[in-house]
Order: sequence, then C-alpha cells, then structure tokens
Amino acid sequence: MSDTQITRPLFDQVMVPNYAPLNMIPVRGEGSRVWDQADNEYIDLTGGIAVNALGHAHPELVDALTEQAKKLWHVSNIYTNEPALMLAQKLVHNTFAEKVFFANSGAEANEAALKLARRFAFDNYAKDKTEIIAFYQGFHGRTFFTVTAGGQATYSDGFGPKPADITHLEYNDLSALEKAISDKTCAVILEPLQGEGGVLAIDKEFAQGVRALCDKHNALMIFDEVQTGMGRTGELFAYMGLGVTPDVLTSAKSLGAGFPIAAMLTLTKFANSLTVGTHGTTFGGNPLACAVANKAFDLINTPEMLQGVKDKEILFRDLLTEINNEFSVFKELRGAGLLLGAALSEQYQDRAKDFFLASAEQGLLVLVAGANVIRFAPALNISNEQIKQAMVKFREAVKTVTLK
Repeated sequence: MSDTQITRPLFDQVMVPNYAPLNMIPVRGEGSRVWDQADNEYIDLTGGIAVNALGHAHPELVDALTEQAKKLWHVSNIYTNEPALMLAQKLVHNTFAEKVFFANSGAEANEAALKLARRFAFDNYAKDKTEIIAFYQGFHGRTFFTVTAGGQATYSDGFGPKPADITHLEYNDLSALEKAISDKTCAVILEPLQGEGGVLAIDKEFAQGVRALCDKHNALMIFDEVQTGMGRTGELFAYMGLGVTPDVLTSAKSLGAGFPIAAMLTLTKFANSLTVGTHGTTFGGNPLACAVANKAFDLINTPEMLQGVKDKEILFRDLLTEINNEFSVFKELRGAGLLLGAALSEQYQDRAKDFFLASAEQGLLVLVAGANVIRFAPALNISNEQIKQAMVKFREAVKTVTLK
C-alpha cells in the first residue's frame, strides 16, 4: 500500500463518488495562491468555497494552531475550555447575540437553529406551532433536516420521507410570505445572500418585512450567515447592513478561516429552551478550532479589513464589466463584498462549468453556483494586484469558451 501513487485516479478507486474533483490536486498554498502536484501555480478565487477568509497558511493562524496543539486538542463537552469562552465572548460583544452554541459545520449550526425554533415554540406556545418557512434555491446544509429546509429538491429527493412542516416560498417575495405565515409558524430561515442558489442578494425591504411578520406571528427569524458571515460582504455579518436583527444567526465557513468550526448565535430568552441534554455535539467548541477562530476573528474584525472587502468588490466589478464589454457573456453581476456571481447570458446558458474548467486551464480557480452562474469567493485579504492578475487569466478563459 505504501507504493500506491497518490494521484487523481485513486479518488475514483477509494472515495465515495459524490464529488467530481478537478484532475489537479492542490498540495500547498500561500495566501491566494496554490500549487498542485506538478508545481503548477494557480490564483485561488474560491477561498475553499468562502472558507479560507485569510488565504492559505496564514502565519498568524498557523502560530495559533501550533501553540494550542501543544496544550489541548479536545476535552469534550464534559468541560468548557478557555479558547471557546474567549471566542464566545467576542461573538457576543460584537453582535446582537447573548448566547453561543458551537458546532463543526454550517449544517450542524443550522440543525441547532431549527431545533431551537421548534423547541422554543413547544415550550412557550403550542405543540402544533412547528411550521418552518424557507425559500426556493436556499441552501442550509446536508443533514436531512437542513437539506429539506434548503429549497433545492434535487438535493433532498430520493432519501425517503422528509421532515414535515417545511414550507418553501419564492425568495424576495414578501406578499407570498404574508399569505403563508401564520401563528403555526415557528421560524423563517433565510440567507441574506443565496450563495449556492445563484448569488442572489436579499432586498432590504424584504428582509425588514420578514422581521415584521416574524414579530407579528411569534416566529423566530433565522439568518443563515454560513457563507455571508465574518466579513464576506464587507460587514462583520451581513445583517448589519440590512437594518434588521435576526433572532438566531448561524456562522461557519470563514469563522475558522479554514479550520472546521461553526456557531449558532441567539438571545438568552431563546437559548433557555436548549436545557441540559436537549442538544449537543462531541467536537463542537474544541480548543483547537476555537484557538484558530479567535485569531481569525481578530484579524477579520477590523475597519481596514472590512472596508477593504468593499473596495475590492468595486475592483472586481469593474474588471468583470470590462471583460463583459468585450465578450458579452454575462447578463448581470450579483452579490456583495467578495461573494460575487456572474450570471451567464442566454447564449451561454448551462455553460458555467465550461468557464470553470477553462479558468483552471489558465491557472485560475473559480466556483460555480448552479449551471448558469460563475461564483467568486476569494480570501478577504487578496491583494488588488492578484485580483488584476486573476482577471487577466479569467479574460483568457472567457475568450477560450466564446471561441468554441
């Protein structure tokens, strides 16, 4: 077994086939650059799907991880630990929240949020106050509860009976929500920017309308900020730029800047429904993850970093517009901060993967969001020069696709 070559074909031999990774295998990274096994260099505009908020191998994160690794890795929830308490305190001091629950992934944070909503309604209102309202093209994770709440049936079909009392509506359609919501609704869950669903931004009026309707019907407003949180939109959390405050907020991805960690944030009056034994996790809030997240939080939550995200968005949009003026491949540019989407024009429908593959050939790593949107989610600290270099490569990729 020691003689086995670690190459891309090995994936097909030993891994469950639920992914279709590129042929290249990244082996090391530095900032917004990565190198594959053949030492080919790429500019990374994926950020590990909006995870590597400070790029690859950030020296201060490496130091934080190394220092903690010499002390405690894991203690379980039988005890608390200092890094977890420090991180929880930072999250409480810098958001609306009063209480924090740590998990390991966005799906787990959303699972906790949905369970909390049902438990709070059960404790305080009625046993039949169980309806959860979510939105088409939303994405909340891959557990059976969260994938059912996500508004993409292709991800949840084929696994047997789905969790009940989940209603899906059109995103940004306030009148539809007004008709659907009732006193049997325990929660409305939504993303302030639908990342997987096509990089669709929320209308501020819709967000505020959801808040008012949740208040009217005693339903919890859950903001899934797994992809938008921790500086991604130029705010620490996206809700801060919308004029609304959720009851529950979930965070993951950039929270650990590459190390798996997630958090559910809420108010004490809601958190009190999760009494001892009602919910838990073995690894959530472990010292290693929290030590890295503490350092990532300090580096991201600065006026300079957050303003930089907004400035880099303008540069990205300007350069993408220049490319589009030349090749006419996009019908619109979407998103906020450094979570941006280029929606393909009618002529290039269903060809996002072609642009994705052509970019990789040029030494550029990008994402897709469905078949018709090319998505960019780079490190928040990517340099302006690297953005310009990336767009030179992307122009060549676009040119290649348009000539086919």
